[in-house]
Amino acid sequence: ADLFPSLAGTPVFAWSKMEFSFFFGIEETLCSDNKEKIYRQTAEMLASPEFSHNALLRRFPIQYQSPVVTLCEDLSFFTSRDCAPSLRGDDLLLPSRDLLSRLENLTGEKIRDDKDYLKAVRRRLALFREKNCRFADHSLDADFFQGDKGEKRAVMLFLLAKEYAVCGFTLLLHLNAERVPSERLLRLAGRAGGFAAAGEGFPVGRLIRLLRKMESEGALPDTVLFSLNLSDYPALSILEGSFSQDGVPAKVQLGPPWWWCDHKMGIRFFLDCVSSFGSLSRFLGMTTDSRSVLSFVRHDYFRRILCSYLAEKNESEEWGLAPRDLGEILTRVAYQNAADRIFGTGGRQK
Repeated sequence: ADLFPSLAGTPVFAWSKMEFSFFFGIEETLCSDNKEKIYRQTAEMLASPEFSHNALLRRFPIQYQSPVVTLCEDLSFFTSRDCAPSLRGDDLLLPSRDLLSRLENLTGEKIRDDKDYLKAVRRRLALFREKNCRFADHSLDADFFQGDKGEKRAVMLFLLAKEYAVCGFTLLLHLNAERVPSERLLRLAGRAGGFAAAGEGFPVGRLIRLLRKMESEGALPDTVLFSLNLSDYPALSILEGSFSQDGVPAKVQLGPPWWWCDHKMGIRFFLDCVSSFGSLSRFLGMTTDSRSVLSFVRHDYFRRILCSYLAEKNESEEWGLAPRDLGEILTRVAYQNAADRIFGTGGRQK
């Protein structure tokens, strides 16, 4: 609370103020003078049934949730088609002995080589599909393509992408994180300590060759590219046209601003890139990139910026679009494009 006013200008400040307002009706800015009062007020509210985890979720008109799980995790708690697993597949590219052992136990397959391994993976993917999974998520960190390990990772990602394409999963690729810039902070806080950095320009050419190989063998899933470095956005935006396919709005597209980029500056730069090099009206929309229940307000944060951006562009660049046409773009980006991807074109409308 003492530090909070000094965070003005950061997205954490904006998100927190929105969370205080939306959930607790608190409009004043948290600071050292009011921290005790706000603590007591929120503690009392959080103790009530109206502020339970599920009650907070019900405040949003959520139609589909997809929390990430790994391939060998228990899927039994996914009992509704509106809450489905999203596969986090990082550990699948260079499988450990422990992972192979768990796969053998779960599938009954004896794993002796890559063919056996993929057969076991395929059996687990079938269960994910039964649970209404729509996404497979992989991190391609800054050093992803480097060295012998990089070659092995790329080969396995290609093989897995073929399986994802068969399952109808959308492949999410998170690019260019520099996970351990500081060995000191790694020792103090662990790999998830929040000190990761953006890598320098990602080898987009290597990525293109991998996507081209997938496409040439009929194994390119719908693919969304997220980068931690804003300088990658123009080159990645262009790929929407490089892999265009009849009947698919955007086979490969730049994903929403991620991690260090999901703030006003990053979002506006993203919108500029997608408008200039791709097709904004086909963009899938925002993600919270957070494990916090309260973080759903970030969709509203994005929508406010999107509305301002469209209005400004329509006026300053003389698009000349009628309010109805602007509303169509807004509706598609804020909801319908994602709904079409999850429920099928012509599915749920809102």
